[in-house]
Order: sequence, then C-alpha cells, then structure tokens
Amino acid sequence: MTKSIARARATLGYPEALAALESRGRFGIHLGLSRTRALLAALGHPERSFRGALIGGTNGKGSVLALVGAALQAGGYRTGATPKPHLVTYRERLQIDGMPVDPETFARVAGEVLALADRVARRHGEPTEFELLTAITFRWLAEAGVDVAVVEVGLGGRLDATHAWDGGVAVVTNVSLDHTDRLGSTVEAIAREKAAIIMRGDLAVTGATGGALDVIERRSRRVAAPLTVTPPAPLRGLDRDGIEVELGRLGLVRVALRGRHQAANAAVADATLDALEAAGIAVLGEEARRAGYASVRWPGRLELIEVAGHEVLLDGAHNPVGAATLAQALDDLAPFLAPGRPTLIVAVMADKDVDGVLGALAGAALLAEARVICTAPSGGRALPPEQLAARWAAVAAQLGAATQLGAATQLGAATPPARPEVFADPRAALDAALGSGTGSGPVIVAGSLYLVGAARAILVDDPRLVPDPPLAPLESPPR
Repeated sequence: MTKSIARARATLGYPEALAALESRGRFGIHLGLSRTRALLAALGHPERSFRGALIGGTNGKGSVLALVGAALQAGGYRTGATPKPHLVTYRERLQIDGMPVDPETFARVAGEVLALADRVARRHGEPTEFELLTAITFRWLAEAGVDVAVVEVGLGGRLDATHAWDGGVAVVTNVSLDHTDRLGSTVEAIAREKAAIIMRGDLAVTGATGGALDVIERRSRRVAAPLTVTPPAPLRGLDRDGIEVELGRLGLVRVALRGRHQAANAAVADATLDALEAAGIAVLGEEARRAGYASVRWPGRLELIEVAGHEVLLDGAHNPVGAATLAQALDDLAPFLAPGRPTLIVAVMADKDVDGVLGALAGAALLAEARVICTAPSGGRALPPEQLAARWAAVAAQLGAATQLGAATQLGAATPPARPEVFADPRAALDAALGSGTGSGPVIVAGSLYLVGAARAILVDDPRLVPDPPLAPLESPPR
C-alpha cells in the first residue's frame, strides 16, 4: 500500500469523502472508459473478481436490478447491487444483500481511490464523480467477496464508466428517447449506445421492441452473444400492493412492485436469472425466485406509505415514458386508494422534457381534478416552481377543456383543475399537502427522483438510510 493511500485511509471521514466526490462534479459528465479503466488498473482490477449482470436501458433498470437482486438473496447468494441515483444517502449506490455500505467503510475506500485520482489525471484527464464512484464500488464489492453483482448502467452504455466491467450477462431493458443531447436524437441511435454493453462471450437479454430491438439484435450477432428477447409477462391481476403475472415455467407469480409495467420488468428479470444460470454464475430454483419476487422492495418507485393519516405515493417519473407509466398506474390503483381529492406535488429538472412529463401526468384520470403543488428540490437543476406552474397550466390548456371536464366528470366532478400552487421547497409543499388532516385523498409526489428523495428523507424514518450530513464545499479533493 502506498503512503498516500495509507494517509487517505487514516484521515478521510465520511463527510469529507462525500465533499471530495461531489467536488469532482465540477468536471461535469465526460463519457469515456479510459479514466475508469486506469483507476481500476491502479487498484489491481477488483472488477475481475466477480461476475454478474450489467443492466442498461431507458426505463426499468432499477426495477430489474431490484427483482434480480431479491431473488439472488433469497437463493442464498451474497449479492452486490448498485442502484442509482440515490434518494437520501450516497451510500444507497453501494449495497450488499440490500444493505448500504456503512459510512466508515465508504470513507476508507473512497480515500484509497481518491489518492489515485491525480496519477490517472496526468495521463487521462481528471476522473469525474461517477467514474470515481464506479471504482469505489468495484473495489468494495471485491473486498467484501460478493458471489454475484447486479450493476446498473449510469448513462447510455458504450462510454459509461460501468462498462469497464463485463460480468458475463448484459441486459437492455428497453429503449426510448431520453438524454438525447448525449445519446442521439432517435431511438435507434440511443439503442446503439445502450447495446454496446453486450460484449463477445456475453449472454444478452432485452425487452426492447421495434427499431431498438433491430439494433440490439445486430449488435448481438456481431459479437456472437446469444440474445433472449422477452415480451412482457401476461398480467393476471393487480391490487394495492403489487401484481400477479404468468412467468413461463413458474406459472402464476406474485410480484411486490406496483404498476402493470412491472410485468415487462419481471419478464426481463426472470430471463436475466436464466442467463446467469446458463453462464454458470448463479443457479436459482423456483422457490427462491418466487420468494424474491414476492418480497422485493424498490424505494421511491410507486412506493406507497402512510403519513399523518394520508396515503403518500412516491414515484420518480422523470421522463415522459416514466410519467405515462405513473399515470396508468394511478388509474389502475385508484380503486384501492383513499377516496377524496388527490394532491400532486411535482418538480421536474430543467434539462428534462418538462412538457412531455407534465402532459403525461396530466393525462391521468385520477389527477383530472387534483390539487397541484409545484416545488423544487435543492441543487439548482430543477425548473423554478413558478415556471413549472406556468408550464403545467399551459399543458393542461392544450389538453382541452372538454377532455379535462370529461375525465373529471368520470370521477364525479364538474369543475376544471385549479391553477397550481407554488412552494419554494419540498418540506413546505409537503406541509401544505399533509396539513389538511385525515380523510383526504392520496398525495402523489412525482416528476423527479431528487424530489422523491427529499420527500422520503422527510417522511420515512429508515435506519438503513440515514440522510447524509450537510456538506461543506471543498476547493479540491483531499490529497
């Protein structure tokens, strides 16, 4: 061990490790693998000590990761997972068997990796925050001796830092328009970026369709990677707490994730487990799969909690497809939710398709007469609440008074939606929504995972996910 690494291990605390990583955000997002590969080489290639599944795609990555991880844990495998983004603590991005890394271990491993950053920078440029986090993750998973890992791609695939690891199984859940400024302006162009995680020798799985599927099939043929294409599992029922689907040889299966869209994710997850078995990585029987699917949890994604006599539904829904999925789920869940006028608390990042997200949400029949509250989580990326309220009003107007009144009439109402209210921060928005006492309709928090994270930190007392301490800015990472 070098003196610089030893010194970093001895002196870097958790708040300092967080500040050091986040200070790297000033280098922005620079796609490419050279810096991550150099970091991993300097660490002795920890990523080569375990195998598993690398999961990319536009939507559903986290759900598939959660389903696969829950089944592997039920089967007795020590399972590393890298869900992203985090909701209330950075440590959520590094998990083993559903438990986040402890602060002391995170700080120690971060110190080791940060001590190598300057060496890498001299030849390859400054490593970014996500590249450093990827190296930290692989170093910790190797040190902890995981049996198998399920790793979620950050952005795209071809040049994402996680692609420095080839676990043997590559998954592309689906492809739609998102991050078009970096990945391309068409579904086919984005699919090429995502399909690049499929490497020679891999087994591949996808739930993609149309032009995206054509691209993924061509990539699989080019690298001679056997590809399993999985249509959504037939949906047999849904209720307040999850769905039931028909999953091949398993037959009728209970999945403890809400929303009919999870039928597609369950099919991809089950095919991923088949691929892990075919690759000789992990073998799971029917009992473990059923137990995992029935017990899976995915915080902040159609998560239903009760607070102060109110039902609160948390869901990121940060792009138009995700927002449309939430809208469908809300209407499916309506019979199982508390009666009364619902409240929507919404925030959207300014770099997203704001009108696309709002239009999809406004299309939910449950929200036709909802109280709408616009807000913004901290960090500066969110569209200011006043502007968001104006955009909501414009989108609602475009839907047409007749359409809105028709939907509202189906819910027993005869008045159009009121103009959105504006609150500067999530706490004020939640206070306004939950301050009306018991007996009112559900509160839906959506439009941004940053908003969901802020809301969850306020509403949920989860000892595993203690919010991170406030950070004092650093001018440069510790040496």
